[in-house]
Amino acid sequence: MDFEQLISERYSVRSFTGEHLPKEIIEKILKSGHKAPTGCNYQPQRILVLNTDEAIAKLKGCTKCHFNAPCAMLVCHDTHQSWKRVYDGALSSPVDAVIVTTYLMLAAQNEGVGSCWVMHFDPKAMRESFNIPEHIQPAALLVMGYPAPDAKPLSLHFENRPLSDTVVWDEF
Repeated sequence: MDFEQLISERYSVRSFTGEHLPKEIIEKILKSGHKAPTGCNYQPQRILVLNTDEAIAKLKGCTKCHFNAPCAMLVCHDTHQSWKRVYDGALSSPVDAVIVTTYLMLAAQNEGVGSCWVMHFDPKAMRESFNIPEHIQPAALLVMGYPAPDAKPLSLHFENRPLSDTVVWDEF
């Protein structure tokens, strides 16, 4: 698929069929996420794939924004494996995890898999439900699956602020 078409057709899917994703499709999506750039190529992302009824049941206890998706990927970052900016100690790993999530989302779209980026989840509940160590920080949840026949973008999807509201050309 052409990149412009891919990013134009992608939207946050909130209605899915109940079909779990085949392992081959998940692995293809994960391989794309693995190609995402990270600070100094430290690759601090840690991705928890949830693709069983049991795992999804646990997920539902951590967020109301699961949209009954049959699959999800919890993208985390390892703070022990993060590049650190010397000027202020800022870690690259939270941003790295978000970049990886974006690659996963676009790769899913390319495979005909719908997804929705979710930040509305309880990190403590995720940590407890899935036994996530303290140095592994949940960053983003990507619920995913095959879009239901009635799936469609929310009306807000088509509303964008003017580019001039979000971009400044060296005029600070």
